[in-house]
Order: sequence, then structure tokens, then C-alpha cells
Amino acid sequence: MPLDPVLKAFLDQVASMGGPKTWEMHPSEAREAFAGLMQLAGPKDIPIGRVANVIIPTANGEITARSYAAVASGGEPMPTLVFFHGGGWVIGSVDTHDGLCRMIANGSACRVISVDYCLSPESKFPGPVDEAVAAVEWIEKNAAQLGVDANRLAVGGDSAGGALAAVVTQAAKAKGGPKLAFQLLFFPVTQIGNETASLREYAEGYFLERKTLDWFYANYLPAGADRKDPRISPLAAADVSGLPPAYVMLAGFDPLHDEGLQYAERLRAAGVPVTVADYSDMVHDFIYLQAVLPQAADALNSAAKALKTALS
Repeated sequence: MPLDPVLKAFLDQVASMGGPKTWEMHPSEAREAFAGLMQLAGPKDIPIGRVANVIIPTANGEITARSYAAVASGGEPMPTLVFFHGGGWVIGSVDTHDGLCRMIANGSACRVISVDYCLSPESKFPGPVDEAVAAVEWIEKNAAQLGVDANRLAVGGDSAGGALAAVVTQAAKAKGGPKLAFQLLFFPVTQIGNETASLREYAEGYFLERKTLDWFYANYLPAGADRKDPRISPLAAADVSGLPPAYVMLAGFDPLHDEGLQYAERLRAAGVPVTVADYSDMVHDFIYLQAVLPQAADALNSAAKALKTALS
């Protein structure tokens, strides 16, 4: 299937504007550029019932998170998604993903807690991983005061955040808790360092570029890091059996497509229930482009409904 024509026109328009690529910027500049993109194309003015900021203690210091509850939610403990934003561990924040988290909360009737883990290169691996694991453990332990139903706890994220979510499920299994009921993986990074056909075929011109990925990884990983460490490449885990059911969203023109599909297939082969939503005419993280693509809202709402069903 060819690239969606509306999406192609948008990408052509962005390309015609010129300017530096992400991988040519300083991280602070790239963060500003990404925030600008989300202001332009992301979801805006999404009504929500309640929003509250949360402080989470970790071994690396305090981090913040933002809790969302849908308009019609009551005061009872709610099924909850702990969400990790994308951006290659270098860009992105709870602010850039605010509209997306509001949409997920509304569409799923779940609480969403979006975690603002520290970014690289200021905080390199394993900093973001340790913070993600600590955040989920703390949320589970403090479920009552947060309005969280600890028996219906899920993790999710997009791109690098999808990697963090996958790693958290593996860590929870290894530690014997928290007990996670579901994982929602949008366009996840599942391996760093191995070649795939989609990495080669969609290396340039399809929203996320290979040079940007390499730039992300160079900023995130310390020198000498073992890229086959499952905390870096969850696809490299020796055993993925016993992990929570997964919903994996992919895009056909995404350089990360094949590794995301490989992870879904490994989960399924290990007996984990998996739903794959593969949008063959879309690009990486097209759910960002709510102001451009009607498919963006449809895809996100479908994922939110799957989360609702899984936690109901």
C-alpha cells in the first residue's frame, strides 16, 4: 500500500520548509522544535475531568508525573495506565504528550499517569529505565492515595517510551511485581544495533529518519554500553513468557516497523496474547498528527478501547 496521500503532502510541505534536521541540532534545540511540532499538529483543547501533578521519589532524585481522569470518572479507584512519552530518550515531555494522554484517558475511561523521566544526554542509560521501573513500583505502592486500582495496572508508551514500557514489564516479571495487566506499545524501539529491512527502506523521508535514530542512541547510551542488554533492547530478552497481554501499534513506513513486529511475534510465540494494529500507509508515531490526519484520532481511540477492554 502506498503512503497515505494526505500524509505525503504534509511531509512534502515540512521538507520544503528546510531548516536543520533533528540530528543536526543541539538537544535543547531539538526539544524546542519537537514541542513546536506538537503545538502545530498535535491534539489541543481536549477536555478532561481532572488533572493533577504528582511527585515520584526515585534513587536518582524526584521526578514529576501528571495524572489524568476522564470527565465522567467518579471517586473510586480506577484502572490505570502508566505512560512513558516518546522522543528517543532525548526530546519530549509530559507537556508534548498532554493531549494524547487526555485522549487515552477519555477513550479508555482509565486513569493515565504520564511520567516525566529525565532526558539524555543529561541522564544516560540506565537512568530513564531505573526511573520508569521506580515510577511504576511507587504508583502501585501508593495506589490508594492516587485513586489507582492496583489490580488493574497497565504500562504503555510510544517509541522510546514504548521501549521503557516493554522493559518495565520484563523487570516486573523478574522481580515478582508489580503485577501488570496490560502493555500498550506504540511504535516501540525493541532493539538497537541490528539491521532490519524497514530500517534500510525507510531511512530517509518518512518523518523519523535513521540518522535521527542514531543521534538518539548516541545521546542515550554511554560509551561501551552493551546494546544486547534487554534493558536497552527488550527484543534480546532470553524469555518473554509470562508477560502481560500486549497491544502493539505499528506503521508500514516506519523504520522501527520490523523490530516492533518481531517483538509482537516473540511475545505471541511465548504464549502472550497480542493484538497488532499495523497501519500500512502510515509513518512512525502518526498519532501525533491529529490536526493533519483523521486516522490519527481513530487509531488512538482504537487503542484506548483495547485498553478499556483489557482492564475492565
